[in-house]
Amino acid sequence: MNVKRFTVTSALPYANGPLHIGHIAGAYLPADIFVRYQKAKGNDVAFICGSDEHGAAITLKAKNENVSPKKIVDKYHKINKKAFKDFGIDFSIYHRTSDKLHHDTAQDFFKTLEKKDAFIKKMSRQFFDQENNQFLADRYITGNCPKCDADGAYGDQCEKCGSTLSPDELINPKSTLSGNIPIKKETTHWYLTMQNHENWLKDWIENGKLNGKNHHNPNKWRSQVIGQCRSWINAGLKERAMTRDLDWGVKVPIKDAEGKVLYDWLDAPIGYISATKKWAGDNEKNWEDYWKSENTELIHFIGKDNIVFHCIIFPIILKTHGDYNLPTNVPANEFLNLEGEKLSTSKNWAIWLHEYLEEFKGQEDTLRYTLCATAPESKDTDFTWKDFQARNNNELVAIFGNFINRVVVLTHKFWNGVVPNCYELDVYDKDVLKKLQTFPAKIGEAIEKYRFREGLAEFMNLARLGNKYLTDIEPWKLRDTNEKKTETVMYISLQIAASLAILSEPFMPFSSEKLKTILALSNVSWNDAG
Repeated sequence: MNVKRFTVTSALPYANGPLHIGHIAGAYLPADIFVRYQKAKGNDVAFICGSDEHGAAITLKAKNENVSPKKIVDKYHKINKKAFKDFGIDFSIYHRTSDKLHHDTAQDFFKTLEKKDAFIKKMSRQFFDQENNQFLADRYITGNCPKCDADGAYGDQCEKCGSTLSPDELINPKSTLSGNIPIKKETTHWYLTMQNHENWLKDWIENGKLNGKNHHNPNKWRSQVIGQCRSWINAGLKERAMTRDLDWGVKVPIKDAEGKVLYDWLDAPIGYISATKKWAGDNEKNWEDYWKSENTELIHFIGKDNIVFHCIIFPIILKTHGDYNLPTNVPANEFLNLEGEKLSTSKNWAIWLHEYLEEFKGQEDTLRYTLCATAPESKDTDFTWKDFQARNNNELVAIFGNFINRVVVLTHKFWNGVVPNCYELDVYDKDVLKKLQTFPAKIGEAIEKYRFREGLAEFMNLARLGNKYLTDIEPWKLRDTNEKKTETVMYISLQIAASLAILSEPFMPFSSEKLKTILALSNVSWNDAG
């Protein structure tokens, strides 16, 4: 078998609060489904994630709670790491950007980029809070969004419309520390000359070409990703500061840079690389195989608010550094809303993953199923408790659960749990088996195209096929008059059940494991289904 190698990353969540279902639906569940499928196919996958423990979001949280940034990141790293694990998100490693290995890796990156003239060092006038004696970068400053006019947009991003911003673009800016109107004060920073990379970025994003060679198929990229990147490039890329005036983060590793740290969106993506180094070292693997080999595909799973960073800024950094792979796909999801309203951490309008796992023990797959079935793959979607209940009762229980229950109960009742024999097949039997054989490829193809809703729907269609087969033939009525036919029907039904056990693993790993145990399946792969 030709084994493929993948490096799959999920956006590093800020360790300044717990995870909610919008985070999960955006960057983590889709990645986990993809990774579990690839592993079931026998492929080599490094699934990389970890806590983003730097940036203004962290220091602001610490200041508001009057504790150190370290206390904040230690608290939420522990909560989120456990929540991911308990929910079945099977990372190869869940690292942290506060780790020394990461600081060393990020600083080495910066020094290499500096030597290659990736930056220009220049003085500029930036917002400054006189009361707190602090420059106001990113989330230290708020105002009205210039794109949608929403109040409370940050200096780096508007959370309402998802636009990436700079502090100078804000209308009516004010300090989040004091609430005061800031002054402008001179400071020096290192800027990434993004405008020098427009031509190759445009060819890479729109045509899938890199250095004159085919790199990836752009037709497989989501339209919102291409569209957002094209909009940025066509508007003209501008230089962007890659350092900040903060005391928490990765220190800028050159002279005359005291009191400055790396910009979080330079630092954080490099966290994928440092995490891979840590994982590879712990597992006797060569990390460079996963980042520098032409035989490895790099795939970033993110939300739409991170498209620019993963499709423009990070690729510029990787290409300028040299020797690193660029992503072959960045399947960014849109946003998930809750009961018709935008999820909001500040307003506590969210379903927190760790709280759900406490209150709904044993229902991990119910949430995984619902989030996948309503995934915001091409447009914003809505999670409602009514839909959650309906999908559980009408699909998971009435279709999937009902079929499995009938098959297992009948097999134990008539044959003491032993798989019956298969005898002569009639036209209907052959038709069902022929259809069964198509499902692994149909589901797999949907997953490979990042159409996870479609793949899940096909999985449920297989359960529907099994239910219809049993309902049409009613084998429980046949046993006294035609035992061989009854055995054949139940044999085929068990083949469908075994396939469901295998094919459910990417979507519902807990149910898959239980079903494999019930059916005494072990050491099975994707290709054993059907």
